[in-house]
Amino acid sequence: MRKALFALFLTTAAFILLSASHRAAAGAFDPEAFAGPKVRDLYLVIIRDPDAQLLALNRGKADILGDLHRPVDVDALSKSPAVDLSIASGFHGFFLGFNVRTFPWNSLDLRRSAWQALPRERMVRDLFAGYAEPLSTFLPPVSPYFEPDVTAYPHDPEAARKRLADGGWTWGSDGVLVSPDGKKVPPQKLLCPTASTAPTTAEMAVRMAGALSSIGIPVEAEPMDFSTMISRLDERDFQMYVLAWQMTRDPDSLYAFYSSKMDIRGGYNMPGISDPALDEVLDRLRFAPDETAARTAASEAQKLLSDLVPVVPVYSRYTISAVSKQWKGTLVTDRVTADNTWSLLAMEPASGPMKPLYLVQADEPRALNPFTSSSAYDWQVLGLIYDSLIAVDPYTLETIPWLAESWTIATEEGPSGPRTVLTFRLREGVEWHDGTPLTAADAAFTYETLRKNAVPRYFDNVDNIETVETPDDRTLKVIMKNVSFWHLHRVGGISILPRHVIEKVADWRSWLPASEKHPSDSTLTGLVGTGPFVFREYRPGEYVRLSGNQRFWLGRKR
Repeated sequence: MRKALFALFLTTAAFILLSASHRAAAGAFDPEAFAGPKVRDLYLVIIRDPDAQLLALNRGKADILGDLHRPVDVDALSKSPAVDLSIASGFHGFFLGFNVRTFPWNSLDLRRSAWQALPRERMVRDLFAGYAEPLSTFLPPVSPYFEPDVTAYPHDPEAARKRLADGGWTWGSDGVLVSPDGKKVPPQKLLCPTASTAPTTAEMAVRMAGALSSIGIPVEAEPMDFSTMISRLDERDFQMYVLAWQMTRDPDSLYAFYSSKMDIRGGYNMPGISDPALDEVLDRLRFAPDETAARTAASEAQKLLSDLVPVVPVYSRYTISAVSKQWKGTLVTDRVTADNTWSLLAMEPASGPMKPLYLVQADEPRALNPFTSSSAYDWQVLGLIYDSLIAVDPYTLETIPWLAESWTIATEEGPSGPRTVLTFRLREGVEWHDGTPLTAADAAFTYETLRKNAVPRYFDNVDNIETVETPDDRTLKVIMKNVSFWHLHRVGGISILPRHVIEKVADWRSWLPASEKHPSDSTLTGLVGTGPFVFREYRPGEYVRLSGNQRFWLGRKR
């Protein structure tokens, strides 16, 4: 099945990419070729219903539609002369999660049987028609650290029931499971987004509920607003959930998702898995001194996770996006579709004068708070406002300079043993949206604020920082507590926040920067970054409006 789906993916990708008119040529990537942004106004139009999204694109009310997932839409758009489609294998992973802290999901036999009861291949085939593949491990196949040799739980409801029976589980007269110590499994609510927001996810949740109920686990899908669902997960107020993650090139995301240390309020270990052997391997992964050690630990972690089943991997979806041919300048690679920041920097009308660019956003941002926001919808906005020290080459996934024009990595002996020292050299002349110069003090204050407050979203990034020094305005020295292959990515990838704004925030948890006026510039709010776009307004249910940052450092050569 997997080989067949992959073959279909290659065929589809070849067709779609050859039909696209703005595919960038592969080779040495030059960020200067994307000096911008060229557009003056960017609207992130909030359209939840997929049919309405498609209608907006076809009627010229939207120019970029990403995250296409309904096969019928992809097939229809591939025949349209008005749009270009792009497809890429990506780091998407969709999982069924359990609250393993309490009964019944603290039972390993029950979790393994649940995995075996799910007809994953059939669900993926029915709902995605070749634009996704079943996932059997905890990193997607595109990951350089993907481990295919793990414990398998192929769909077999009878084998699932036998596993439970062999473990001492029984079934009551109503067909509901009873644990070996006599506890009846209570009705389970499976949290999921609404059908209007994510129809495929909602349908899959219903099918999962049916499959699990068939082996005696009484499950009912509970659709809800996505923001409400995330809040429930953050507060650990759930029994089951379905959630997709857009993972990264680094496998140390496994630490964030499954280390017992990350089972904190708002932390990413939502299932609450806690296993000493797993923690030991994840610690080795997190602090791997080199790539060889990292690969070994990543492989071991995936094998252990397949045995422990804190979540059930369900599928990995290919990334597909559509862009109106009224625009040119998009970037497409085998790993990046056209709806990316590089495209937004370079896009301009294919003909005629400049005009606003409209990008579809599938749901409301929650708070637009860079400290607490965790949803993709928030960071679709925030990621255009804030910058980090490093970026990622869209062709090779290698690290490239961004706010830092260069850096060095050294190992020195500290009081507790060897430790990594990162020294960044910041670009000259970078300014915040309000004209204040960016200095190393901004980055240092960002890291110290995140560390001092133990902000859950960034806990894994800053927990191992020992001290931060700023020898001058353009030099940032970050001394870690230990040695790790990942320190550069974890520290350098943090969005840098403006000290002159953040130091006045009384409560980072409740901060609503989009609703605050800037103290000296009435055209700005509390969302002040160095990124390519400037926040202007958010109208719930309608749009988020950004404007091109005329101070953006990469656009100076325009």
